[in-house]
Amino acid sequence: MAHTETHPVDERLPTGRLAALGLQHVLVMYAGAVAVPLIVGRALKLSPEQVAMLISADLFCCGLVTLIQALGFGRHIGIRLPVMMGVTFAAVGPMVAMANAQPGVEGARAIFGAIIGAGLVSIAIAPLVSRLLRFFPPVVTGSIIAVIGISLMRVGIGWALGGPAPMAQQVDVPKLVAMVDAAKAAAASASVPAGAQAPALKLGPIPMLDNPAYGALDNLAVAGFVLLVILCISRWGRGFVANISVLLGIVVGCVVAVAMGKMDFAKVAKAHWFDVVTPFSFGLPTFDPIMVLTMTLVMIVVMIESTGMFLALSDITGKKIGQAELAAGLRTDGLGTVIGGVFNTFPYTSFSQNVGLVGVTGVKSRWVCVAAGVIMLVLGMLPKMAALVESVPTFVLGGAGLVMFGMVAATGIRILSTVNYTANRHNLYIVAISIGAGMIPLVAPRWMQQMAHGLHPLLDSGILLASIAAVALNLFFNGARSGAADAVAAAKAQDAHA
Repeated sequence: MAHTETHPVDERLPTGRLAALGLQHVLVMYAGAVAVPLIVGRALKLSPEQVAMLISADLFCCGLVTLIQALGFGRHIGIRLPVMMGVTFAAVGPMVAMANAQPGVEGARAIFGAIIGAGLVSIAIAPLVSRLLRFFPPVVTGSIIAVIGISLMRVGIGWALGGPAPMAQQVDVPKLVAMVDAAKAAAASASVPAGAQAPALKLGPIPMLDNPAYGALDNLAVAGFVLLVILCISRWGRGFVANISVLLGIVVGCVVAVAMGKMDFAKVAKAHWFDVVTPFSFGLPTFDPIMVLTMTLVMIVVMIESTGMFLALSDITGKKIGQAELAAGLRTDGLGTVIGGVFNTFPYTSFSQNVGLVGVTGVKSRWVCVAAGVIMLVLGMLPKMAALVESVPTFVLGGAGLVMFGMVAATGIRILSTVNYTANRHNLYIVAISIGAGMIPLVAPRWMQQMAHGLHPLLDSGILLASIAAVALNLFFNGARSGAADAVAAAKAQDAHA
């Protein structure tokens, strides 16, 4: 009887290893998973208890949708790759706008209705999106994946520094008040002819102060130490220890943070032991056609980004995917979004930071993500355990983020190394312009402020801009001659840890 070798993606590891590797995936995505419900919940002006419920629901759905994606159900649901599912940041802008227009429970019900509607549309169009696979040869996928990694580096660096770049400074309020008072006094003392309009106040530049919490040297030292620990374990560790280098680096970083008094467990002590996530906790959703359309556009962006991530995982794991597998993965994005709306949370997509973790560890088994999904389910129902993970400082995660997100960019570069630039010099133009387009929102975050406000969520995604540029330029220079096999040709390259 012939022996059929199990692909590394389908390999079932021992329970202890699965638990540790799964926890590593959870720690990597946890900060991003809880960020969206925190932002949207506060924009809706919900009570702290309601925001906490959003977080628990988010964790629960992260686990549930991850299980669906990694395990697969039948031929049409789940891509069956090591994928972690989480709330997409692409939807934050539109949801905050909706929350500002209609805060409170009514606004939450409208947002959940828009999410459910967009999820249903996404399920319907997944096969159509999957047929675009032939438009994604290595020159396109490599460019997109490189931009995904570069874009994520902003997140990792923000973790290490204490927040996004705008937090580096804060308004000097006393000085600004003094400037306003002085300008008012000057205007009042100036003689204004009868019937003439008083001149506008001239204040000059708004006075700013450096934020002492941003880029704090002690936090940077811990992030750098975590990075050093990960590199040392990767260099000298063997077997399982090397595979969980990121987890061990985070644990060591937490020990240092506790010793420095920068990590405490007060939230853990206050949290309840058990809570149940129930559907429609805010009441039945409401469906506004314009809001559904807006969220549908966001989901199209999400599905394009997911295509790049799935192709990256195909390359990292060495398991080729075709149109059917891609459609199953994209369909799960839509299904997960419907589940999110039902359980009082938000649109779901594959988390790209966990793609980087697969590359770092070299562990390709999807059962690791199954284990991580179970852990997320438990965290969603046990707020005390969730509070324990939540207490990990972001600067500790920052040291690990530099490794993981850099690995995503390195994967894109490795794919681009398989492209023939000698026989086809046009490929250089495709790579150059695509990466340049993807950098626009990073270097000029408000570049689209003069454009229609409805386009902002789309134009704010460097990944989408890079995807559009790469596909369009490839069609312009090379046509649509490539088949689906060419779209995953980069999978022939050896894995970085082979």
